[in-house]
Amino acid sequence: MTLDFSQIVPSIPYILGGILDTLKFTLLSAFFGFIWGTILSLFKISNIKPLKWFAVVYTSIFRGTPLILQLTLIYFSVPQLTGYDISALAAGVLAFGLNSAAYISETIRGGILAVDKGQREAAIALGVPYRRMMLDIIFPQALKNILPALVNESIALLKESALVSVIGVTDILRRANIVAAEKFIYFEPLLFAGLIYYVMVMSLTWGARGFERRLRRSD
Repeated sequence: MTLDFSQIVPSIPYILGGILDTLKFTLLSAFFGFIWGTILSLFKISNIKPLKWFAVVYTSIFRGTPLILQLTLIYFSVPQLTGYDISALAAGVLAFGLNSAAYISETIRGGILAVDKGQREAAIALGVPYRRMMLDIIFPQALKNILPALVNESIALLKESALVSVIGVTDILRRANIVAAEKFIYFEPLLFAGLIYYVMVMSLTWGARGFERRLRRSD
């Protein structure tokens, strides 16, 4: 077995160009997933039973089926059902966001319920409106408690973004496979792609740890 990384040196800028697509899918999906996941978590702690049932059923569906199935179903079925094509970006963000929201909703729900009930009771006794209570009292404390879990979900989302290669998006993995097919070598370009993902994940991890330490010092 012979390995020759020099063969992929001319293609390194091309593979690195996939970072932008990967980050675009990850950031948009994380933002959408966090917003929708927050709404779902409020549904789950709501006293309105239809909203609570909807959130529970929604979570079971998206956690109980493979992400790649959800992605391909959205990308290939939307044109069949609506008659309109959906872009790969929209399909990826929609699939990843909807899937991530199911997991994030459970994380946020747990964080909210972990906040001392006495603070909620005190806010109600003082006549603080529900919306202000959640935004100013409950959510900030819950966020500190669930930050590590949110970081883990973001890391998972970053790695799972490689699935967009199956719908033709030229992300890091797709570009590495194109280089591999052109040069008839697979180990070198795929290993380099893995190194890029590793650096991105570790950068996110270190950044999150720094942010978490800053939050602790602000207590």
